[in-house]
Amino acid sequence: MRRLKKKHRDRSGSELARLCARIALDKKAEDIVILDVRTLTYFTDYFVIMSARSTRHAQGLAEAIEGELSAKRISSNNCEGLKEGQWILLDYGDVVVHIFYKEQRAFYDLDGLWHDAPRIAVEQPGTVL
Repeated sequence: MRRLKKKHRDRSGSELARLCARIALDKKAEDIVILDVRTLTYFTDYFVIMSARSTRHAQGLAEAIEGELSAKRISSNNCEGLKEGQWILLDYGDVVVHIFYKEQRAFYDLDGLWHDAPRIAVEQPGTVL
């Protein structure tokens, strides 16, 4: 098993969530939200939720996130929905990334379901993590 690169070894869940959001921003994801669900659930600490303009865009976002994190030796525990591109879930343990085709996001309304979760600001391009 490959070990994390030293500079990424101590990265917290919130830093990983922000990194996923930054990668998604670079690939033109829309309506990115980071939810802190540490006090609301036991299975993860953060949700990163975003919308894509098409199923192909959703697939591209997932591939970009996985590719960049893989280069840092951070691999997902699970990836679901990539083939369909309607709702893609990337599980990184402390962070779960949800990539929705716009209509699917409105239907499942995770933002509303987890409305009690504090939101973390997503840095815009040009800022440093």
